[in-house]
Amino acid sequence: MNVLLIGPPGSGKGTQGERLSQRLGVEHLAAGDILRAEVAAGTELGQRAAEYLQRGALVPDSMVVDLMLPVTIAAAHRGGYLLDGFPRSVDQAIEARRLAEESDAAADVVVYLDAPTDVLIERLLRRAEIQGRSDDTLEVIEKRLHVFEMQTLPLIAYYEQRGLLIRFDAQASPEVITDEIAAAIDGVLRAAAERRATQANKSR
Repeated sequence: MNVLLIGPPGSGKGTQGERLSQRLGVEHLAAGDILRAEVAAGTELGQRAAEYLQRGALVPDSMVVDLMLPVTIAAAHRGGYLLDGFPRSVDQAIEARRLAEESDAAADVVVYLDAPTDVLIERLLRRAEIQGRSDDTLEVIEKRLHVFEMQTLPLIAYYEQRGLLIRFDAQASPEVITDEIAAAIDGVLRAAAERRATQANKSR
Protein backbone atom coordinates (compact mmCIF):
# COMPACT_ATOMS: atom_id res chain seq x y z
CA MET A 1 0.00 0.00 0.00
CA ASN A 2 1.39 3.37 -1.08
CA VAL A 3 -0.10 6.45 0.60
CA LEU A 4 0.41 10.20 0.15
CA LEU A 5 -0.30 12.34 3.22
CA ILE A 6 -1.26 15.97 2.65
CA GLY A 7 -2.20 18.57 5.24
CA PRO A 8 -1.56 22.20 6.15
CA PRO A 9 0.82 23.24 8.93
CA GLY A 10 -0.84 22.41 12.25
CA SER A 11 -3.00 19.59 10.87
CA GLY A 12 -1.05 16.90 12.74
CA LYS A 13 0.54 15.49 9.61
CA GLY A 14 3.77 14.51 11.35
CA THR A 15 1.93 12.71 14.14
CA GLN A 16 -0.30 10.83 11.70
CA GLY A 17 2.68 9.95 9.52
CA GLU A 18 4.36 8.18 12.44
CA ARG A 19 1.18 6.52 13.71
CA LEU A 20 -0.06 5.36 10.32
CA SER A 21 3.26 4.00 9.10
CA GLN A 22 3.37 1.76 12.19
CA ARG A 23 -0.30 0.82 11.87
CA LEU A 24 -0.04 -0.03 8.16
CA GLY A 25 3.43 -1.57 8.33
CA VAL A 26 4.89 0.72 5.68
CA GLU A 27 7.84 3.13 5.61
CA HIS A 28 7.24 6.74 6.64
CA LEU A 29 9.02 9.04 4.20
CA ALA A 30 9.24 12.80 4.76
CA ALA A 31 10.18 14.85 1.71
CA GLY A 32 12.10 17.39 3.77
CA ASP A 33 14.22 14.67 5.38
CA ILE A 34 14.99 13.12 1.98
CA LEU A 35 16.05 16.48 0.55
CA ARG A 36 18.23 17.32 3.56
CA ALA A 37 19.87 13.87 3.44
CA GLU A 38 20.77 14.33 -0.23
CA VAL A 39 22.25 17.76 0.46
CA ALA A 40 24.20 16.47 3.49
CA ALA A 41 25.52 13.49 1.50
CA GLY A 42 26.84 15.84 -1.17
CA THR A 43 25.36 13.87 -4.05
CA GLU A 44 25.22 15.53 -7.46
CA LEU A 45 21.49 16.14 -7.09
CA GLY A 46 21.97 17.27 -3.51
CA GLN A 47 24.60 19.81 -4.52
CA ARG A 48 22.38 21.18 -7.28
CA ALA A 49 19.43 21.44 -4.89
CA ALA A 50 21.63 23.16 -2.29
CA GLU A 51 22.46 25.92 -4.77
CA TYR A 52 18.77 26.82 -5.03
CA LEU A 53 18.20 26.54 -1.29
CA GLN A 54 21.16 28.80 -0.50
CA ARG A 55 19.67 31.47 -2.77
CA GLY A 56 16.29 31.08 -1.11
CA ALA A 57 14.85 29.89 -4.41
CA LEU A 58 12.45 27.02 -5.04
CA VAL A 59 14.05 23.78 -6.17
CA PRO A 60 12.72 23.07 -9.72
CA ASP A 61 9.93 20.50 -10.02
CA SER A 62 11.98 18.16 -12.20
CA MET A 63 14.81 18.10 -9.65
CA VAL A 64 12.44 17.46 -6.74
CA VAL A 65 10.90 14.54 -8.64
CA ASP A 66 14.38 13.15 -9.38
CA LEU A 67 15.22 13.36 -5.66
CA MET A 68 12.02 11.76 -4.37
CA LEU A 69 11.30 9.08 -6.94
CA PRO A 70 14.16 6.61 -6.28
CA VAL A 71 13.39 6.60 -2.55
CA THR A 72 9.65 6.11 -3.00
CA ILE A 73 10.09 3.39 -5.65
CA ALA A 74 12.51 1.49 -3.39
CA ALA A 75 10.11 1.76 -0.44
CA ALA A 76 7.17 0.63 -2.60
CA HIS A 77 9.08 -2.48 -3.62
CA ARG A 78 9.91 -3.20 0.06
CA GLY A 79 6.24 -3.28 0.99
CA GLY A 80 4.87 0.23 0.69
CA TYR A 81 5.31 3.83 1.81
CA LEU A 82 3.56 6.71 3.50
CA LEU A 83 4.97 9.91 2.02
CA ASP A 84 4.36 13.43 3.31
CA GLY A 85 5.57 16.71 1.87
CA PHE A 86 5.58 15.58 -1.77
CA PRO A 87 4.28 16.38 -4.30
CA ARG A 88 3.71 20.07 -3.70
CA SER A 89 2.33 21.02 -7.11
CA VAL A 90 0.21 19.51 -9.87
CA ASP A 91 3.23 19.47 -12.19
CA GLN A 92 5.20 17.45 -9.64
CA ALA A 93 2.23 15.12 -9.14
CA ILE A 94 1.76 14.45 -12.85
CA GLU A 95 5.44 13.77 -13.52
CA ALA A 96 5.91 11.68 -10.37
CA ARG A 97 2.84 9.56 -11.10
CA ARG A 98 3.88 8.96 -14.71
CA LEU A 99 7.31 7.72 -13.68
CA ALA A 100 6.08 5.83 -10.60
CA GLU A 101 3.46 3.94 -12.62
CA GLU A 102 6.24 2.63 -14.85
CA SER A 103 7.80 1.06 -11.74
CA ASP A 104 4.52 -0.05 -10.13
CA ALA A 105 5.09 2.41 -7.28
CA ALA A 106 2.33 5.01 -7.72
CA ALA A 107 0.22 6.10 -4.76
CA ASP A 108 -2.92 4.02 -4.12
CA VAL A 109 -4.63 6.65 -2.00
CA VAL A 110 -4.14 10.30 -0.99
CA VAL A 111 -5.04 11.26 2.58
CA TYR A 112 -5.92 14.92 3.14
CA LEU A 113 -6.04 16.23 6.72
CA ASP A 114 -8.36 19.24 6.75
CA ALA A 115 -9.10 21.77 9.49
CA PRO A 116 -10.43 25.35 9.72
CA THR A 117 -7.81 28.10 9.51
CA ASP A 118 -8.58 29.45 12.98
CA VAL A 119 -7.97 26.01 14.50
CA LEU A 120 -4.65 25.66 12.66
CA ILE A 121 -3.52 29.13 13.76
CA GLU A 122 -4.40 28.39 17.40
CA ARG A 123 -2.46 25.11 17.30
CA LEU A 124 0.59 26.67 15.67
CA LEU A 125 0.69 29.61 18.08
CA ARG A 126 0.40 27.23 21.03
CA ARG A 127 3.17 25.03 19.63
CA ALA A 128 5.40 28.07 19.06
CA GLU A 129 4.88 29.15 22.67
CA ILE A 130 5.63 25.67 24.05
CA GLN A 131 8.74 25.25 21.89
CA GLY A 132 9.91 28.83 22.41
CA ARG A 133 9.85 29.61 18.69
CA SER A 134 9.61 33.39 18.74
CA ASP A 135 9.93 33.56 14.94
CA ASP A 136 6.55 31.80 14.53
CA THR A 137 4.46 34.96 14.84
CA LEU A 138 0.82 35.27 13.79
CA GLU A 139 1.92 37.02 10.59
CA VAL A 140 4.41 34.27 9.71
CA ILE A 141 1.88 31.53 10.44
CA GLU A 142 -0.81 33.20 8.33
CA LYS A 143 1.65 33.52 5.45
CA ARG A 144 2.62 29.82 5.70
CA LEU A 145 -1.03 28.79 5.62
CA HIS A 146 -1.72 31.08 2.66
CA VAL A 147 1.21 29.65 0.70
CA PHE A 148 0.05 26.11 1.48
CA GLU A 149 -3.47 26.92 0.31
CA MET A 150 -2.27 28.51 -2.94
CA GLN A 151 0.00 25.54 -3.71
CA THR A 152 -2.27 22.78 -2.54
CA LEU A 153 -5.83 23.58 -3.67
CA PRO A 154 -5.03 22.70 -7.31
CA LEU A 155 -3.28 19.53 -6.09
CA ILE A 156 -6.34 18.52 -4.04
CA ALA A 157 -8.56 19.04 -7.09
CA TYR A 158 -6.19 16.95 -9.22
CA TYR A 159 -6.32 13.98 -6.85
CA GLU A 160 -10.09 14.33 -6.38
CA GLN A 161 -10.58 14.15 -10.14
CA ARG A 162 -8.54 10.94 -10.20
CA GLY A 163 -10.65 9.43 -7.42
CA LEU A 164 -7.66 9.03 -5.11
CA LEU A 165 -8.35 11.65 -2.42
CA ILE A 166 -10.00 10.95 0.94
CA ARG A 167 -10.61 13.89 3.31
CA PHE A 168 -10.43 13.62 7.09
CA ASP A 169 -11.33 16.09 9.83
CA ALA A 170 -8.05 16.95 11.54
CA GLN A 171 -9.87 18.43 14.55
CA ALA A 172 -10.49 14.98 16.05
CA SER A 173 -8.04 13.32 18.44
CA PRO A 174 -4.94 11.68 16.90
CA GLU A 175 -6.24 8.24 17.89
CA VAL A 176 -9.62 8.77 16.22
CA ILE A 177 -8.03 10.17 13.05
CA THR A 178 -5.64 7.21 12.80
CA ASP A 179 -8.54 4.76 13.20
CA GLU A 180 -10.60 6.55 10.56
CA ILE A 181 -7.76 6.65 8.04
CA ALA A 182 -6.81 3.02 8.65
CA ALA A 183 -10.44 1.95 8.15
CA ALA A 184 -10.70 3.93 4.90
CA ILE A 185 -7.46 2.45 3.57
CA ASP A 186 -8.67 -1.03 4.50
CA GLY A 187 -11.77 -0.31 2.42
CA VAL A 188 -9.60 0.73 -0.53
CA LEU A 189 -7.62 -2.51 -0.24
CA ARG A 190 -10.78 -4.63 -0.10
CA ALA A 191 -12.26 -2.88 -3.13
CA ALA A 192 -9.03 -3.40 -5.09
CA ALA A 193 -8.99 -7.10 -4.16
CA GLU A 194 -12.61 -7.47 -5.30
CA ARG A 195 -11.82 -5.80 -8.63
CA ARG A 196 -8.87 -8.13 -9.18
CA ALA A 197 -11.03 -11.16 -8.37
CA THR A 198 -13.74 -10.00 -10.77
CA GLN A 199 -11.21 -9.44 -13.55
CA ALA A 200 -9.68 -12.86 -12.93
CA ASN A 201 -13.10 -14.53 -13.16
CA LYS A 202 -13.87 -12.71 -16.41
CA SER A 203 -10.60 -13.85 -17.97
CA ARG A 204 -11.32 -17.54 -17.28
